[in-house]
Amino acid sequence: MSQTALIATSFVAFLLLFTGVGIYAASRKQSTTEDYLLASRDVNPWTIGLSAFATTHSGGMFISWIGWTYQLGIVTVWPLVGWFVGDYFIWFVVNKRLRVLSEANSSETIGAFLAGGDDRQNRPIAVISAIMTIAFLGTYAAGQLLAGSKALHAIFGWNYNTGIILGTAIILAYCFSGGIRASIWTDALQSLVMTIAMFAMVAVTVVACGGFGGLWQQLGDIDPALTSFMPQDTQYGFGLYLLGWLFAGVGVTGQPHIMVRAMAVDDAKNMGITRNIYAVSYVLFSAAAVLVGLGARVLLPTLMDGGDPELALPQMAMEMLPALGVGVVLAGIFAAVVSTADSQILSCSAALTQDLVPRMSHS
Repeated sequence: MSQTALIATSFVAFLLLFTGVGIYAASRKQSTTEDYLLASRDVNPWTIGLSAFATTHSGGMFISWIGWTYQLGIVTVWPLVGWFVGDYFIWFVVNKRLRVLSEANSSETIGAFLAGGDDRQNRPIAVISAIMTIAFLGTYAAGQLLAGSKALHAIFGWNYNTGIILGTAIILAYCFSGGIRASIWTDALQSLVMTIAMFAMVAVTVVACGGFGGLWQQLGDIDPALTSFMPQDTQYGFGLYLLGWLFAGVGVTGQPHIMVRAMAVDDAKNMGITRNIYAVSYVLFSAAAVLVGLGARVLLPTLMDGGDPELALPQMAMEMLPALGVGVVLAGIFAAVVSTADSQILSCSAALTQDLVPRMSHS
């Protein structure tokens, strides 16, 4: 079997696994709107934590962040630190209360919660929230599918449209039939594949660079700025730069596809478990992504000469892993893409049918 066929076999096997888990989750659904949108508020906290991690760490971490680190160096760790601190703060002060209050006023979407509950005391707020959700999350979801198509283009040479259509088909196969339960269950599995893929690339990258010391020395030889922890050209200073990223993390409260997971956990008392699973996954995965980006700068120097740094990960996988390993990495990228895009599409669907045009919904 050719290398391309082996890569495709490994990749397709994972896609079928994701789809199968989603379809099985769909078979467990109940015929209520609350079950479709919130899985009857009865999801295990570990599963919610892994799902929140997978949903937050989109294809952008595999594609854009690694490409950004490739260009700038270790300094890209600071946006991750700031974002994490802000995001983690919200887990403490908002998510548990959101779980309690959304159940108390029978809110099934973020828009409904903001509008005062199921009776829509402030319907204009729900409408504005729905319009913003559809406009911005719809665009965000399209960006996720583009990230996945870039990986397929790098490995198979496919047209970008092919990858976008494939990702959309996978999501539709389980998302609209199983609702958020299918999304959460597949997210949890996808988070494990994402982590395995990223850490596999860290291992081969660091070894190829001669260990952490060799990696650091070679980066300094290429450009001392790559090993500098201080951002360049911060107009208002490092403190405000970091504070800006912290507030970006706080901005998670404006992302319904993430916040709705707090509404679906089985008990508000378990929010601490969910928060810690999310936090540990976030820190480990983000650190690994930065290391892969740094290693790619050493191992793929030609990408700076007219290439696309965002293709660093798939190109490095092609050069350094066996065919089956390339399939795992590609599956990891697609897992990141689908785990975010399906949640965003569901949030858009909920905003449309529950908040913008409620007569479209059926309980």
